[in-house]
Amino acid sequence: MEKEKISILIVEDDMIIAANLSIQLTSLGYEVTGILPRGEEAIVHVRENRPHILLMDINLKGELSGIETAKAIKKDNNISIIYLTANSDDATFNKAKETHPKAFITKPFNKLNLQRTIALVVEQMKDEKESSKNAQHIEVLEDRIFVRHNGRMEKLLLQDILYIEADRNYCILITPKIKHILTCTLKVMEERLPKSSFVRVHRSFIINISKLDVLADGHLEIGRKVIPIGKSYKELLLNRIRTV
Repeated sequence: MEKEKISILIVEDDMIIAANLSIQLTSLGYEVTGILPRGEEAIVHVRENRPHILLMDINLKGELSGIETAKAIKKDNNISIIYLTANSDDATFNKAKETHPKAFITKPFNKLNLQRTIALVVEQMKDEKESSKNAQHIEVLEDRIFVRHNGRMEKLLLQDILYIEADRNYCILITPKIKHILTCTLKVMEERLPKSSFVRVHRSFIINISKLDVLADGHLEIGRKVIPIGKSYKELLLNRIRTV
């Protein structure tokens, strides 16, 4: 993923800051698809233009905050988000984390900080793209998955999977007897596994819902493994349990 092919949408209601960002990003070789002051406009723009990166001010002045805008966009788009913020309090930071941003840039920013942050995000995007390519070698059928083990593809029944844990661009697939390390992201596994049996409960965990032993307020247990429940996943988990 070459730098000149990376497109960025700027969502910032301070037009002086937005214009400065646009000039600096263009000088660094990125394509700026637009400069927008409102979240509602950003939602439409992303749907129509599909930029790679969303450079988003957290504290927008319109009806939607930057975090609310990001949540709406992430429902339908796998887009990398970098937040711009002058507010670094814990409550705002924790709310922003629920949208799984790639990075934060604190205002006032300088060109070097901007350049390095976006370069790191682009590298993450490269790694995720490569992991997705590698994941094409993982075969998921109706009741089983074939995983590479000791140089060959081995069958693993889906009912034997306890949970899957993320490890950067890899997944660790846990069964009662063995664990497999897969060269793909947790998001790829989430898309491929049947939603009737598997549910994401945290940014780092997918569980086989039939293996759930204990459900507590902020965590669950499968066997002796304590797994945290992310706030943004709790409602989905509860709804899935009600339909089992």
